[in-house]
Amino acid sequence: MNARPDAGTGSRGDLLAALARVLPADALLHERADLKPYECDGLTAFRSLPLAVALPRTVAQIEAVLRTCAQHRVPVVARGAGTGLSGGALPLADGVVLGLARLNRILEIDPRNRLARVQPGVTNLAISQAAAPYGLFYAPDPSSQIACTIGGNVAENAGGLHCLKYGLTTHNLLKIDVITIDGERLTFGSDALDAPGYDLLALMTGSEGLLGVVVEVTVKLLPKPQDARLLLAAFASVDAAANAVARIIRAGLVPGGLEMMDRPAIAAVEAYAPCGYPADAQAVLLCELDGVDAEVLEEAAHAEAILREAGADSVRVAVSAEERAAVWSGRKAAFPALGRLAPDYYCIDGSIPRGRLPDVLRGIAALSREYGLAVANVFHAGDGNLHPIILYDAADAGARDRTERLGTAILALCVEAGGSVTGEHGVGVEKLDAMCAQFLAPEIEQFHRIKHAFDPHGLLNPGKAVPTPRRCAEFGRMHVHRGALPFAHLERY
Repeated sequence: MNARPDAGTGSRGDLLAALARVLPADALLHERADLKPYECDGLTAFRSLPLAVALPRTVAQIEAVLRTCAQHRVPVVARGAGTGLSGGALPLADGVVLGLARLNRILEIDPRNRLARVQPGVTNLAISQAAAPYGLFYAPDPSSQIACTIGGNVAENAGGLHCLKYGLTTHNLLKIDVITIDGERLTFGSDALDAPGYDLLALMTGSEGLLGVVVEVTVKLLPKPQDARLLLAAFASVDAAANAVARIIRAGLVPGGLEMMDRPAIAAVEAYAPCGYPADAQAVLLCELDGVDAEVLEEAAHAEAILREAGADSVRVAVSAEERAAVWSGRKAAFPALGRLAPDYYCIDGSIPRGRLPDVLRGIAALSREYGLAVANVFHAGDGNLHPIILYDAADAGARDRTERLGTAILALCVEAGGSVTGEHGVGVEKLDAMCAQFLAPEIEQFHRIKHAFDPHGLLNPGKAVPTPRRCAEFGRMHVHRGALPFAHLERY
């Protein structure tokens, strides 16, 4: 990362003056105290003060900011609510943070066509709240849905507790409007079920702000299920719970949500926000079936039988909306609850084939012992999206380095099991080395060519999501000839 220019230098002064011409006075921050809240996202281990923060209120202001930064060759990092967990919104010391939180209007709820058109700063939960009077909801529901914004969800391809049945963000989008680094507005997708040409909507979803800035999103809305049953199953071992997941899927059931928590996570939740999880369980599964009444009753009975056959010590069925909310509240409170167990924690995000859950969880336990660091597990078991949480104390010498090495080892384990280094949190700066373990040199080079096509000067969120071939060569995953990548400017990161 480049050093931040000294205050008062000509280049910095020229940029600030140019931004001041296109933004209201309260929409441009450049004093150190004002910049401090933007120095990191949810991955607080990485911090950097930006050169300035722009807080536009209109799409026209966003276009003007991007054109200004392009003219001055200044990097831009788009930021939503800052809830990301991979450093995707980490500022550059010589760059501008483009905050989108003020674009927070729901532009349209169309119940007839079951869609909502919203600005990027609208929170995830607000969409479902606005659609509720029409008997509709927006399916993706990250644990941070009360705060995280739809623009950030698109950038990271966020998932949630019910993504097993309803899919990730990419499966629930119809259309997005994007501003390029040159200030040009593009539309990907359509209000119809399909659009001609390349599927650039899918390409943009999960691109982590490297290709364009999302300024409008059209999402699908779904009818609220008639009924739901939430089963809370307690197990005497993590292995038994993991095997139960495979049995449920193998039986042809598709739960709305299928979540797992191990003993450390259960204990933390019950101490922080008691919700009645079994105190002596080594693992619990939360299995929610939803749909029409008769179907839910039949599937819930089938799931309960499978859980008991798989060795569940107890199975509790929550029927009412209040009961279900109480049980789910523990799962949603898991991250803050675990934050009370140690001064610091590091949440990993990897995905694996469901059938490898027992093997990988045993591997994580072995790595935990090897590195001498406690690990709690709370994750989307149904789709194999793991969230091991490493507990550590950054004040201890070497603890952070050991934690990062353990995290990289866990992600390598996911890749070896046939999975991926991320399921929903994105790569950001956190998993750049892990990307080198997953992709070959030609694949990495192709990612950079796509980036170059949208952003030839590498100004949009540079240094994130995709490692340079040089970095991967140094990491030891592959050998790259210097002439293999024609975009020399990318090697500065």
